[in-house]
Parts: sequence; C-alpha cells; structure tokens
Amino acid sequence: MNGYMEEALKEAVLAEAEGEIPVGGVAVMEGLVVARGHNRTIGEKDPTAHAEIQLLREVARNFGNHRLNELEIYVTKEPCIMCIGALVQARVKKVAFGAYDALRGGVDIYLRYSEKFNHRIVFEPEVEMERCEALLTEFFHKRRGTEAVVTGSTRNRFSG
Repeated sequence: MNGYMEEALKEAVLAEAEGEIPVGGVAVMEGLVVARGHNRTIGEKDPTAHAEIQLLREVARNFGNHRLNELEIYVTKEPCIMCIGALVQARVKKVAFGAYDALRGGVDIYLRYSEKFNHRIVFEPEVEMERCEALLTEFFHKRRGTEAVVTGSTRNRFSG
C-alpha cells in the first residue's frame, strides 16, 4: 500500500463529502507531505479548481516559487490536459496517479508531445488503481441520472 496515495484517497473522500467529484491529492517534497488538496470546482465555482491545481497553488505560495522542481504529486485520477499543462509549467518532478481517465486524461497527450517540452515529468500510473477506480465508480453510480448538471457528460464514462 502506498502511504501517499492513501492520503490522496482521504482527500478524495473529503471532496465527495463536499459534493465534488472525488479526486484528491497530496504534494510531496523530500519525503514529506507539503500540501493536501481535492477537487473544489463546484464549491469555488471555478473550473480550474482541480486537486492538482489546488496543490500547485498552495506549494508555490508556501515555498515562494512557481518552479517546483523537486515536487512529487500523488493524485487519485489521471490529470486532465489543463492540469498536465500546469504541472509542466511548475516543473514538477513526478506525478503518480491511481485511476485512468479515458475521456479527459492528459498523460497520453503529454507523452505524445513531450519531446517538444523543455521539462519532462516522470509518471507512475496505477498506484492503488483498484481503490481509486472503485471510489470514482461508486460516486458516478450513485449520481448517474440524478446530477446531470454536476457530472455532465462524464457521468457515464465509468461503468460498474
């Protein structure tokens, strides 16, 4: 069991309790968790308030630098294209994620064009994948057909 992903899963549960899609993450530097975050797009009425963005903002503020070369991110779901862009801009060292996002995941796109970037992120997929997928599948199963405004077109992409 990965302890950092365990902490990310706790954040995902907090997101779900707030009515958000249950995605959580932690930021790690030199073996220490330096930030925790989860999706807050609905609560903050901000389409950019994904877990990864929340983490980057907090760490950058706390460390006084937008370049986070030694930062590792553990997140329960594959980052989207927006988050991949932010992770590249921040020069994040590593991103570990649990569940793949077949519809909006950005890792494949990043890898396809990575030779054009001046920074390379190391990806570690499928960390605690079964637990991360189960949390998302259960969430969307409960919401399916009842919260179209909240889940939009994503509501049917995880079948259970």
